[in-house]
Amino acid sequence: MGLYFQAMATVNATDKLEIERRRTFAIISHPDAGKTTLTEKLLFHGGVIHETGEVKGKSGSKAVTSDWMELERQKGISITSSVMTFDFENLRVNLLDTPGHKDFSEDTYRVLMAVESACMLIDVAKGVEDRTKKLYDICHYRNIPIFTFVNKLDREGKDPLTLIDEIEKTLGMQCYPVTWPLGIGSRFKGIYNRMNKKVYFYDQRREDDLAVEEFDFSGPQDPILEKYLDHETLAQVRDELELIESALPPFDVEEFLAGKISPVTFGSAKQNFGVDTFLQFFTKYAPGPRPHSTQKDLSIEPTSDNFTGFVFKIQANMDKRHRDRIAFIRICSGKFERGMKVNHARLDRELRLSYSSQFIAADKETVDVAYAGDIVGIGDTGNFAIGDSVSSQNKIQFDDIPKFAPELFAKLTVRDALRRQKLNQALIHLSEEGAIQLFIDPIIGNQEYIIGAVGELQFEVLVHRMQDEYNLEVKLNRLSYGVARWPRNVNGQGVKELKGNFNMFEDMIKQPVLLLNQEWDLNWAKKENPDIEFATSIARAR
Repeated sequence: MGLYFQAMATVNATDKLEIERRRTFAIISHPDAGKTTLTEKLLFHGGVIHETGEVKGKSGSKAVTSDWMELERQKGISITSSVMTFDFENLRVNLLDTPGHKDFSEDTYRVLMAVESACMLIDVAKGVEDRTKKLYDICHYRNIPIFTFVNKLDREGKDPLTLIDEIEKTLGMQCYPVTWPLGIGSRFKGIYNRMNKKVYFYDQRREDDLAVEEFDFSGPQDPILEKYLDHETLAQVRDELELIESALPPFDVEEFLAGKISPVTFGSAKQNFGVDTFLQFFTKYAPGPRPHSTQKDLSIEPTSDNFTGFVFKIQANMDKRHRDRIAFIRICSGKFERGMKVNHARLDRELRLSYSSQFIAADKETVDVAYAGDIVGIGDTGNFAIGDSVSSQNKIQFDDIPKFAPELFAKLTVRDALRRQKLNQALIHLSEEGAIQLFIDPIIGNQEYIIGAVGELQFEVLVHRMQDEYNLEVKLNRLSYGVARWPRNVNGQGVKELKGNFNMFEDMIKQPVLLLNQEWDLNWAKKENPDIEFATSIARAR
């Protein structure tokens, strides 16, 4: 059955203009491609921060804004997604910085449910890496338009034609160079903007990172290139520009929005060069809020006067002093007003959204009004779970956000047995974030949880957060399980008993789960139960 659109009143003209100026996107990349550094520079150009930080800064340097968790700053990687809002050229931009590490792929997947476009960041030396490809596949599956930013041009790497050919062949996606680098590595002197026919030159040793010289550009033979480029670089750049200028048609916006081509810009986030060019191009072509589909094949227009949204992220203890818990809601339609009453679809009850904030990573400020496309953090006392839907009119349930099967399993023990209850409460908090998954042995009950994780780093983060946020010194005890599956019958209902004498467990929403040691055991379960589907994920009904 195809989607049909909701026949509903629309917001007034003023609110409609506010919705139309929203742009919500995520930055995706393989670890160490410079994603968090790029985020810092975008915030800098958006006027939100006036001093950019270092991801792996020396003692005394300013820490990056989006890596607000202490362990992120220690390791120099993003562990949890961050939400940041800023204004640029009359647009309200909601930027989501995602973890690049594969162990936190589920968090990144949830973020990609809440954006209209993505910026794929590629290291000029390393090209398309494993995580880049997997994240691209998710975007492609969801028809998310992708911008590409080739980073670290101030370091030695692949020449741009080779790199573009690699991107197109590896990802099966056509690239459209918006800018072109003038040199690479120590010879990187600037970029040519093909859209406005201008060249921009800079000195990597400059003290003012905004000191850039700009010139009109007549074409590959323009003598201005001779002033800044050495003989070898000049010859290569002219050959490259002759080729791309003669071979490429004008930029096709519709092809971009359909996900068929990706506009490519070049630069160095660390040097803060080329970032402003990308941001200007982004604000001109990035799509605004789009319709969202519900479980009843209903399409909700962003300009509907029915406020709707869904929870895609929950974060506990952003303020450890107050044990806070924030539910991040992507607004899909209408206008949010602080203190408004909404229908909570899963609980089937009315709630008041009284404590609401917007963020620059962990720094928040109260927000009274927000619109479709915005991300709002709601102070939560335990009412919300990832995937919950809310609306001001009727009951709306958006499409599900699935959980994926963990591959590593363990239990936590605490030295002081009297603190076991606090440990269990902490585990529940973190599982509600989606940071880990919890399973219950029906024989033992919920006095001791089995913890599931996608990767080793999740366990490391778990132990650190237990100490840092809950003051619990815990010991991690690994279990032999390596496979988790949700058995379902032909009607999609959970199956609690299987042929073959298998022990069954439960997840936190009472769905039966099969935990096994290895794939061989799973193949045996399938052979003994040919009519059962052994699902690798289960979605929580909204």
